[in-house]
Amino acid sequence: MSMSAYPLLLRAPGKSLLMTLLCVVLSNTAHAAENSMFQMLAADSATLNAYRWNKRPVIIFAPSQQDAKYLEQVRMLKQQQPALEERDIIVLTDTSPDTKSTLRSQLQPEGFEIVLVGKDGGIKLRETSPISAEVLLSTIDRMPMRKAGQD
Repeated sequence: MSMSAYPLLLRAPGKSLLMTLLCVVLSNTAHAAENSMFQMLAADSATLNAYRWNKRPVIIFAPSQQDAKYLEQVRMLKQQQPALEERDIIVLTDTSPDTKSTLRSQLQPEGFEIVLVGKDGGIKLRETSPISAEVLLSTIDRMPMRKAGQD
Protein backbone atom coordinates (compact mmCIF):
# COMPACT_ATOMS: atom_id res chain seq x y z
CA MET A 1 0.00 0.00 0.00
CA SER A 2 1.36 3.43 -0.85
CA MET A 3 2.01 6.08 1.81
CA SER A 4 -0.62 8.32 0.20
CA ALA A 5 -3.29 5.75 1.11
CA TYR A 6 -2.63 5.99 4.85
CA PRO A 7 -4.46 9.32 5.37
CA LEU A 8 -7.56 7.71 3.90
CA LEU A 9 -7.30 4.90 6.41
CA LEU A 10 -6.97 7.39 9.25
CA ARG A 11 -9.99 9.50 8.19
CA ALA A 12 -12.47 6.66 7.62
CA PRO A 13 -10.81 3.52 8.92
CA GLY A 14 -13.87 1.30 8.70
CA LYS A 15 -14.76 2.07 5.09
CA SER A 16 -11.24 2.37 3.73
CA LEU A 17 -10.00 -0.73 5.47
CA LEU A 18 -13.00 -2.70 4.24
CA MET A 19 -12.47 -1.46 0.67
CA THR A 20 -8.75 -2.23 0.85
CA LEU A 21 -9.40 -5.76 2.10
CA LEU A 22 -12.04 -6.29 -0.59
CA CYS A 23 -9.60 -5.18 -3.30
CA VAL A 24 -6.89 -7.51 -1.95
CA VAL A 25 -9.29 -10.48 -1.82
CA LEU A 26 -10.61 -9.84 -5.34
CA SER A 27 -7.10 -9.39 -6.67
CA ASN A 28 -5.90 -12.62 -5.06
CA THR A 29 -8.96 -14.52 -6.33
CA ALA A 30 -8.39 -13.31 -9.88
CA HIS A 31 -4.70 -14.13 -9.62
CA ALA A 32 -5.46 -17.64 -8.34
CA ALA A 33 -7.91 -18.23 -11.19
CA GLU A 34 -5.30 -17.14 -13.75
CA ASN A 35 -2.69 -19.45 -12.22
CA SER A 36 -4.96 -22.44 -11.87
CA MET A 37 -3.19 -25.72 -12.29
CA PHE A 38 -6.07 -27.06 -14.43
CA GLN A 39 -6.58 -25.22 -17.72
CA MET A 40 -8.27 -25.81 -21.05
CA LEU A 41 -5.79 -26.17 -23.87
CA ALA A 42 -6.20 -23.35 -26.35
CA ALA A 43 -7.03 -24.65 -29.82
CA ASP A 44 -4.35 -22.43 -31.35
CA SER A 45 -1.57 -23.73 -29.07
CA ALA A 46 0.94 -24.95 -31.60
CA THR A 47 3.63 -25.82 -29.08
CA LEU A 48 4.24 -26.12 -25.37
CA ASN A 49 7.34 -23.90 -25.52
CA ALA A 50 5.84 -21.46 -23.01
CA TYR A 51 6.18 -24.16 -20.33
CA ARG A 52 9.64 -25.46 -21.27
CA TRP A 53 12.04 -25.54 -18.30
CA ASN A 54 9.32 -24.12 -15.99
CA LYS A 55 6.43 -26.59 -15.96
CA ARG A 56 5.67 -30.21 -16.71
CA PRO A 57 2.51 -30.20 -18.85
CA VAL A 58 0.08 -33.06 -18.45
CA ILE A 59 -2.27 -33.01 -21.41
CA ILE A 60 -5.57 -34.84 -21.13
CA PHE A 61 -7.36 -35.50 -24.41
CA ALA A 62 -10.95 -36.73 -24.26
CA PRO A 63 -13.94 -36.91 -26.57
CA SER A 64 -15.96 -34.67 -24.20
CA GLN A 65 -16.04 -33.18 -20.72
CA GLN A 66 -18.54 -35.87 -19.75
CA ASP A 67 -16.26 -38.74 -20.76
CA ALA A 68 -16.01 -41.20 -17.84
CA LYS A 69 -12.24 -41.67 -18.22
CA TYR A 70 -11.73 -37.91 -18.34
CA LEU A 71 -13.80 -37.34 -15.19
CA GLU A 72 -11.96 -40.12 -13.36
CA GLN A 73 -8.56 -38.76 -14.39
CA VAL A 74 -9.33 -35.20 -13.29
CA ARG A 75 -10.72 -36.47 -9.97
CA MET A 76 -7.57 -38.50 -9.27
CA LEU A 77 -5.28 -35.59 -10.10
CA LYS A 78 -7.25 -33.08 -8.02
CA GLN A 79 -6.91 -35.37 -4.99
CA GLN A 80 -3.13 -34.98 -5.22
CA GLN A 81 -3.01 -31.33 -6.29
CA PRO A 82 -0.42 -30.16 -3.70
CA ALA A 83 2.00 -32.93 -4.71
CA LEU A 84 1.47 -32.14 -8.38
CA GLU A 85 2.06 -28.42 -7.79
CA GLU A 86 5.27 -29.25 -5.93
CA ARG A 87 6.47 -30.97 -9.10
CA ASP A 88 5.57 -27.98 -11.31
CA ILE A 89 2.76 -29.75 -13.13
CA ILE A 90 0.17 -27.90 -15.17
CA VAL A 91 -2.80 -29.91 -16.42
CA LEU A 92 -4.06 -28.92 -19.87
CA THR A 93 -7.25 -30.46 -21.20
CA ASP A 94 -8.61 -30.80 -24.72
CA THR A 95 -12.14 -32.17 -24.73
CA SER A 96 -13.12 -30.85 -28.17
CA PRO A 97 -11.85 -33.24 -30.84
CA ASP A 98 -13.87 -31.43 -33.53
CA THR A 99 -11.81 -28.24 -33.14
CA LYS A 100 -8.68 -30.04 -34.38
CA SER A 101 -6.21 -28.23 -32.14
CA THR A 102 -2.62 -28.15 -33.33
CA LEU A 103 -1.39 -30.37 -30.49
CA ARG A 104 -4.25 -32.81 -31.06
CA SER A 105 -3.21 -32.99 -34.72
CA GLN A 106 0.43 -33.54 -33.78
CA LEU A 107 -0.14 -36.15 -31.06
CA GLN A 108 -3.17 -37.78 -32.75
CA PRO A 109 -4.92 -39.16 -29.67
CA GLU A 110 -7.84 -41.50 -30.23
CA GLY A 111 -10.51 -41.10 -27.59
CA PHE A 112 -9.08 -40.62 -24.11
CA GLU A 113 -5.34 -40.11 -23.71
CA ILE A 114 -3.07 -38.59 -21.09
CA VAL A 115 0.39 -37.32 -21.99
CA LEU A 116 3.13 -36.19 -19.58
CA VAL A 117 5.64 -33.79 -21.10
CA GLY A 118 8.89 -33.12 -19.26
CA LYS A 119 10.40 -29.73 -18.64
CA ASP A 120 12.72 -30.44 -21.56
CA GLY A 121 9.71 -30.74 -23.89
CA GLY A 122 9.97 -34.50 -24.42
CA ILE A 123 7.09 -36.93 -23.97
CA LYS A 124 7.73 -38.92 -20.79
CA LEU A 125 4.50 -40.91 -20.46
CA ARG A 126 1.55 -41.60 -22.72
CA GLU A 127 -1.45 -43.72 -21.71
CA THR A 128 -4.91 -44.41 -23.11
CA SER A 129 -6.41 -45.17 -19.69
CA PRO A 130 -6.52 -42.98 -16.59
CA ILE A 131 -3.42 -43.23 -14.44
CA SER A 132 -3.17 -42.65 -10.73
CA ALA A 133 -1.48 -39.54 -9.46
CA GLU A 134 0.97 -41.84 -7.70
CA VAL A 135 2.11 -43.29 -11.06
CA LEU A 136 2.51 -39.79 -12.42
CA LEU A 137 4.45 -38.65 -9.34
CA SER A 138 6.75 -41.66 -9.32
CA THR A 139 7.46 -41.16 -13.04
CA ILE A 140 8.46 -37.57 -12.35
CA ASP A 141 10.48 -38.48 -9.27
CA ARG A 142 12.61 -40.83 -11.42
CA MET A 143 13.46 -38.05 -13.89
CA PRO A 144 17.09 -36.85 -13.84
CA MET A 145 16.18 -33.19 -13.20
CA ARG A 146 13.97 -34.11 -10.26
CA LYS A 147 16.61 -36.44 -8.79
CA ALA A 148 19.24 -33.75 -9.12
CA GLY A 149 16.98 -31.24 -7.37
CA GLN A 150 17.03 -28.93 -10.37
CA ASP A 151 13.30 -28.68 -10.91
